[in-house]
Order: sequence, then structure tokens, then C-alpha cells
Amino acid sequence: MPTMNMSSRNARPGAAPWFGPRPVGTAPSRRPVRLFFVLLLLLGLLGTPALAAASPAPPARSVAAAAATANASAVAQAKARWGDRRLDQVSFLGTHNAFTNYEDSRWSSVSQSESLRHQLDNGVRGLSLDTHWYERSTWLCVISFGSDCYPSDVYLCHGECKTFAGVTYALPRQSFQSSMQTVVDFLAANPQEVVTIFLEDYVSAQQLGNSLGRVRGLDQLLFRPDAWNVRQQGWPRMTDLVGSGKRLLIFSDEPDREHLGVMYDKAWTVSNFWSLGDLGNDVSCVSRWSDVPLDRQEPGFRRLFTMSHHRNVPTVINSALDNGTKLRDRVNQQCRPAAGGRDPNFVSVDFHRISDSSGHTPASVVAELNARN
Repeated sequence: MPTMNMSSRNARPGAAPWFGPRPVGTAPSRRPVRLFFVLLLLLGLLGTPALAAASPAPPARSVAAAAATANASAVAQAKARWGDRRLDQVSFLGTHNAFTNYEDSRWSSVSQSESLRHQLDNGVRGLSLDTHWYERSTWLCVISFGSDCYPSDVYLCHGECKTFAGVTYALPRQSFQSSMQTVVDFLAANPQEVVTIFLEDYVSAQQLGNSLGRVRGLDQLLFRPDAWNVRQQGWPRMTDLVGSGKRLLIFSDEPDREHLGVMYDKAWTVSNFWSLGDLGNDVSCVSRWSDVPLDRQEPGFRRLFTMSHHRNVPTVINSALDNGTKLRDRVNQQCRPAAGGRDPNFVSVDFHRISDSSGHTPASVVAELNARN
């Protein structure tokens, strides 16, 4: 029996051999065409990220030009709004205990109804915050079933950070760092705005500095009065602040943190006593500090005037009674004369969107001050 080639034995009649050149006249196979398109598809999928990564970055000149254009636009907006007025010649709306609100945390006793970001979005430019040190508590972590397991840090509390949840502190805990990050992010998104922070400060300078040092973008925004020679030259114009990007001012009631860029308020401001009394009938405008009168005069320099207008206990009803005509009359009849004929630079209230039925609101009162300055 003749020897049979295995490939010939298994081949179909008329089929091309498995290997070697295809006999003339046989139909071409579609397999190479399919493989070609599969390879093209794979190369496209694999090559797209590489091509994208390899695309050249925008020229540095284009980036710089875009930044310059954005800055010029912000300065133009500030110019249209403020003209050539200096910081001490304009007025801002402020909020007392801005961090105690229904949106940022579960406070049961609040001074504001909106979150810090919403306050900023709605025109508030002066925020008062209370800073306290919280030492991590394993006991609180256990009894809260894991909902209060926070690290040691600077937090915003209205008294002892471990005493009464919802009253002296709230959950989730509001860290000073994250709250300041909210302010910095707002300023980054609104390059024509200037914001001021007032700290009721119960932490050390080192603790405060460590917290501020973790806020992204803070250094680029922080205004330092020594760099501007404010004592000799006065406060800068609003357009200068916007043009330089130094649009965040921080004041503290503690004196040993100027090296952080945090100003001691008693050295840079005049301020009235903060309370209207329990009944809201103490509308007199007397100085918060006996040795710093509201009408204090200094050669070549004028302090910022911060005016507080709220009661001992914040309520919506009290704010509705206090935040309209009473506020407007107090500015004009009490605080302005007491300050030597100058208007307040900051008007700080509880529940800043609440007022009486007179048509006057804290925001409209501040707008009136700016219209006549």
C-alpha cells in the first residue's frame, strides 16, 4: 500500500493545503483581512492615550496671557463696583457665629440658617468663627458607635468641644482647615471678591498655624499688612487687593500670630460691644475695648470699624425684630456719630437674610452705606 500523506488524507477534496503557497485559482481566505482590521482596532485603542499624552501642552505664553486677561477682567469689575476707594472706605455684610448653621452640621442652636459657602454666595464677606482645640476622645468614639471618631485638631466649636452635642459642638465636626478651604475655594472661583475672617481664638499660635498650613491655596490669597506697609501708607484700594490677588484678611482676638499673617484685631480695628442685650433694647454704640475708642485717630492710618448687631441668644424672631429699621437707625443715629462720623466697614448680624417688614435688610443697609461713601 502506498504511503499516504497525512495532510492530504485529512484535506477536503479541492481544498488548499494547510501550508505553502495557495494553488492558482483557489478562492482567497478572509482570515487575513479580518486579522488586519482587528490589529488596526487594537492599535487605535492602545495608541489613543499615548497620542493624547504626547500632544503638546499649551505654550506658557498662552497660559500667562489667559491669566492676565482674567486678572484684568476682575480688576475692571472691582473698579466698576468700588472705584478708587480703599478698604477702610467701603462696607461689607458680616455674619456672627457663621459656622453655627443648619447646613454645615447638626446644630440645635444656630446663628445662621445657611452654610458658609451659601453665605458667601449670598453676599456675606465677613465671617466670624470660633476656633477651639479638640483632643481625640476614644470614649466619645465608643459611645457614639463610631460617629464621633475625629482626630485631634482645630475645630469650630461654640464652647468646649466635648460638652453638649448640638450646642457647644456639632456632628459632623467642622474643622477649621476645611472651613477655611471653603473660603479659599470661593475666592478662587470669584477673583473679584474680598473676604475677611474674624476669629474668636482659643488655640495656640502653633495649632492655628498647623491648621492654616494645610489649606490649599491660602498663601496666594492671604493679605499681610506688613508687606503693604499699611501703618504708614494706609489700607490699599479695593482694586489693588483684587489685582494682587491678596483678597483674604484674617483677624484674631489673640496677639501672637502676626507671623502667620493673622492680624490682632485690637491693633487694627475699632469695634463696638457686641450685644444688644437680652431684650434687644441696648442700641448704644460703645467700644468693645475701653482703651480703644470708636473714634480713635492715628496719624496716616485709620482702623477698620467692625460693628456687631445681635443679641445674647440668637433666634429668628429676634433677628426679624432687629435686622431691619432698628439696624439702619442704629448705624445712622448711634454708631456713626460714636465713630467720629464714619460708617462701619463690617456690619455683623444673626440670620442675615431675616428682617422686619420695613423693606430694610442687613444687605440693603450695607448697600446704602456703600452708595453714600
